[in-house]
Amino acid sequence: MSDKSRLRIHAARVAIAATVVVVACYGLCAFGLRVFVTHRLTAEVDARIHVALSGARSLSLRPSPATPAGTVTDSGDLDDAPIFFWYVPSRGRPVALTLGAPRLPGGSWSANPVTRSIGVTAFRFEATPRGAGWVVAGQSVAEVARVEGALVMPEMLFGILLALATFVGALLVALRASAPLEQIRRRQAEFTADASHELRTPLSVVEAEVDLALRRQRAPEEYEAVLRRIAGESRRLRRIVDDLLWLARADSGTEAARDGEVADVGAVVASCVDRFEAVAARSHVSLGFSSAGEGSGVVEAPPELVDRLAGVLVDNACKYAGDGGTVSVVVQTTPSRVVLRVDDSGPGILPDQRAAVFDRFHRATPVSGGSGLGLAIADSVVRMTGGTWSVGEASLGGARMEVSWRAAPGDDRSPRPGRPLPGDPPALDHEGPARRRDALLTPI
Repeated sequence: MSDKSRLRIHAARVAIAATVVVVACYGLCAFGLRVFVTHRLTAEVDARIHVALSGARSLSLRPSPATPAGTVTDSGDLDDAPIFFWYVPSRGRPVALTLGAPRLPGGSWSANPVTRSIGVTAFRFEATPRGAGWVVAGQSVAEVARVEGALVMPEMLFGILLALATFVGALLVALRASAPLEQIRRRQAEFTADASHELRTPLSVVEAEVDLALRRQRAPEEYEAVLRRIAGESRRLRRIVDDLLWLARADSGTEAARDGEVADVGAVVASCVDRFEAVAARSHVSLGFSSAGEGSGVVEAPPELVDRLAGVLVDNACKYAGDGGTVSVVVQTTPSRVVLRVDDSGPGILPDQRAAVFDRFHRATPVSGGSGLGLAIADSVVRMTGGTWSVGEASLGGARMEVSWRAAPGDDRSPRPGRPLPGDPPALDHEGPARRRDALLTPI
């Protein structure tokens, strides 16, 4: 079964469950409404009978002609339905006291309201003692049953429409909500497979080197070469594990930017570029740095996180620029924004690959080297420090990786002479921090 089929089946199950719950709640509400309406109308009939019975003390106990049993002479409205009176002696048959009263059913009477049927019509009765018997007052409640029945059809129609609307709406919501979850599940599966592959590769190399070294006796220098290769693979394995642990801490929130720390992006990036000069020289890559614009270039972020971000971007740029390529690192500042831009002359990143370059173990090009975790770490740093990404095409022909931050407020954290910022290198002379930072920002 395909992923789409599983997603649709799961969404349909969720929609059915939601529909059942909504319909059940609606059924309870509709039943409650019907009980409330019936109780209210019956209470009105009881109140009307009680008032009529209270005013019937002067009612003559002489019989009046009665209509055949089962005949109801009301007009179809509860307010217009007539109230009939009967006198029930202690011995003998009930006597109708009002004209047109139907024949009263037998049975004992009390002062409490009671519902009884005359023929096929339900009546509500109340009695009061009079002499040696009871005066009984009654009114037809057939209209109550008709009102109750009239509510059934609209409730059923509305219930069907509600069930259809709930099912369709829940199905659409479930499909839209399940799509990201399915994408996360698929990415987790891909991440597990890629992580297993990345960890297995150095372990396989170590295992092969050890097996080859143990097959026969070798010269000491050969064992030394094997140990060097094993040490290299061990360092690579350790880097992968360290990066995965850092990303895990970042995901859990334990690795987060600390409030109150600021970094001078220009100074931190200049120091980072200086460290990578040797890396660029080995690959015959021309690495340059410049800064431009107005503003202090200070952002609210720990300097070590900005340094790690810059290191990832410069390292990737030097790697993908290729032998004899060019890498340009620029820090652009304005009074409100600070932008770090890294361009290279490499193959660039295809537009359909730019959204996935921050996935773990994803490689946009087949260039070997690295673990595919660098840009994932850089993305975590950018998110933790409140920055935004822009991935595009550089003027050098390769990729442009750009990060923008909101500049730190121009208060006591702003750079000023005599006060070094976090991330500034230690003083090597007596020219002052401002002069020293300007020296770091000169083009390389």
